[in-house]
Amino acid sequence: MRSFQCAKLTETLNTLLRGCDAVQDYCRQGQTVQATDLLASCQAAAIRIGESIERIDRESSRCDGTEVVRTLEGYCEAIYRLHTPLSSGQELPQTQTDAAVEEQRILLRQAITQLGALPICREVVFLPYKAAMWDSLEPVWRQMSEDPLVTAIVIPIPYYDRNPDMSFGELHDESGDFPPEVPITRASDYDFGARRPDAIYIHNPYDAFNRVTSVHPFFYSDHLKKFTPELVYIPYFVLGEPDPDNEEQLDRIEHFITVPAMEHADRVIVQSEAMREAYIRILTKAYGEQSRQVWERKIEGTGSPKIDRVTNLTERDQELPDAWRALILRPDGTRRKVILYNTGVTAMLENDEEMLAKIRDNLSIFYENREDVVLLWRPHPLIEATLSSMRPQLLTQWQQIVAQYRAAGWGIYDDTPELDRAIAVSDAYYGDWSSLVQLYQQTGKPIMIQNCEIRSTEPAGS
Repeated sequence: MRSFQCAKLTETLNTLLRGCDAVQDYCRQGQTVQATDLLASCQAAAIRIGESIERIDRESSRCDGTEVVRTLEGYCEAIYRLHTPLSSGQELPQTQTDAAVEEQRILLRQAITQLGALPICREVVFLPYKAAMWDSLEPVWRQMSEDPLVTAIVIPIPYYDRNPDMSFGELHDESGDFPPEVPITRASDYDFGARRPDAIYIHNPYDAFNRVTSVHPFFYSDHLKKFTPELVYIPYFVLGEPDPDNEEQLDRIEHFITVPAMEHADRVIVQSEAMREAYIRILTKAYGEQSRQVWERKIEGTGSPKIDRVTNLTERDQELPDAWRALILRPDGTRRKVILYNTGVTAMLENDEEMLAKIRDNLSIFYENREDVVLLWRPHPLIEATLSSMRPQLLTQWQQIVAQYRAAGWGIYDDTPELDRAIAVSDAYYGDWSSLVQLYQQTGKPIMIQNCEIRSTEPAGS
């Protein structure tokens, strides 16, 4: 049984207890009609409670309210034994009516106790919007899925691309892109108002203020808060560990932190205690010193689930596509080195044409060394949507570069949601500075950050 269901049923039973007092008063005052009418109403309410418990039992194998229902049946029988003589006009001694009402009280109190002893089950909803960002929620979902008293529901939520004028563009639903072992519930199939989840987990903090994409407005954090007592935000990104006393470092990450979800969430789980302190200082500065206790209460520095996943990755646990294996393994069975090449959104926006030229140059170099090294190019999953919204003049060039690379077939292009696989199979990281760097550091493998101003002197090829 869910906590809100138990609370609602308990409230109704307490109302019936107060009804016992009213019945007793009516009987003492000789108001028989009022007493019998109220007894009939109480009996009808008890029947509805019993039916509700039976329905809950059918919906959940974890709840068995049989004893409560039996007690309520006894309460209804006790009402019948008092209602019958009163409704027929028979005058009863006060001691007899008092005893009959007391029997009803005892049964109601027993039902309340039995109801309170039933196991409370929690329904927890996870709302990823990009399948590629599922790793920020997946470990929490997996842990809760193993709890017999928790129903963990994954609902990939629809999102829009933003047009350059910030209007909504194409609508996306990535429900089909999640791992097959994750049971998916469609957003249209879940009634938040009726189900009232005990907790909702989100990883998108921006609501209406993302210039690249927007989740459907129904899923903005202020609206979700209406349906749950616990809205939990876990960032989909991992930032470089800050020095909370360094104002310059705090200023650089402020735009990641002063977001709507921080205000509306009941809990926020960040990657470390140092990051927690950075959040608290940045938010206190933004909202005023009087808000400090709010941030101290809701922000937890217990660690990012993304980092937990990465520390346990091994290549042998990954299922590689045949096309990948054909590039990674030489004909004699020896293995080529794999370089994870990450191109990010921020670097593209900051460098425009220069970044496109740098990418072309890098592809040329890796092509020339393809016998020894396999390039695993994994752009940020929102890079094309970002260019469409904020740099439309670069979009065609970007698409041409990607199309030519994929058609040539000498390297891997990874636009799947499976970041873990790319991290596990690669031997080193090369590319832009991003939250992926923070994750990759956990592997202990080499990392090199690209500089778009440094190019090969060789002419671009292939």
